[in-house]
Amino acid sequence: MNATATATAPAANAVLRVAPAAPAEAAAHFRASLAFHADVSDVAAALTAGGDPGFVVLDSRSTEAWDQGHVPGAVHLPTALIAEQAERLLDPSVPVVTYCWGPGCNGAARAALALAELGYRVKEMLGGFEYWAREGFPYETWQGEERRPADPLTAPVGADDCGC
Repeated sequence: MNATATATAPAANAVLRVAPAAPAEAAAHFRASLAFHADVSDVAAALTAGGDPGFVVLDSRSTEAWDQGHVPGAVHLPTALIAEQAERLLDPSVPVVTYCWGPGCNGAARAALALAELGYRVKEMLGGFEYWAREGFPYETWQGEERRPADPLTAPVGADDCGC
């Protein structure tokens, strides 16, 4: 008997211990994910392209956080005030992209949930304000506009986009 034929398959590594989904299932999953999320670069590109981007950006953080820095043109509506103020500040026919501090915070998801429960179409901006600033996009503070150099770990140096 051939030694190769009798050898047992190596134990699955942590990556493949659970097999990858079938291509059709994976496509459905990632399509659904894109229905719920937008990334910072795509939001920035849509906002700076000129004209109506077709959505409004909502900062769900506190007033103190808003004053520290926020996406230009964003609506400020802390999550706790959404139920009482969303109707006054937001057009229900316009999709809303929510953001909070960053990937370590689920405030944007809570805001998106509150808005969805009121009948708004929503997406969460992945990376939040942290990645907006880290990718070098301009932001407004109580003192005016600011901008930091792009962090090479989050955005390509010397290029307009990451190519993804």
